[in-house]
Amino acid sequence: QVQLVESGGGLVQPGGSLRLSCVASGSIFSINVMGWYRQAPGKQRELVASITNSGSTNYGDSAKGRFTISRDNAKNTVYLQMSSLKPEDTAVYYCNINGRLGIAAPSVTYWGQGTQVTVSS
Repeated sequence: QVQLVESGGGLVQPGGSLRLSCVASGSIFSINVMGWYRQAPGKQRELVASITNSGSTNYGDSAKGRFTISRDNAKNTVYLQMSSLKPEDTAVYYCNINGRLGIAAPSVTYWGQGTQVTVSS
């Protein structure tokens, strides 16, 4: 079993910052991509940012220039530093990883339970 536990969400004023964390635990052999998605009410889930195990990053248009993704491979942890937050960033943020349970096992995608981020004055 693989579990993803997210933390760091909450209420923040426009222009403020938050840092999300996600720890992957369980019998996972390797993790290739770690990332964050978000889903606002009435909207589709969208990519916020992702990072490979070699450090290559990819950002959704809404995150470029304001958010920074990073990871600690030794801790199986991915972070999302969010700055200059706007009300439209309000959403549930989900951690996502793509990993293997063994050296010859297929890649599997796992999701966290989500953490609420609310940007409001």
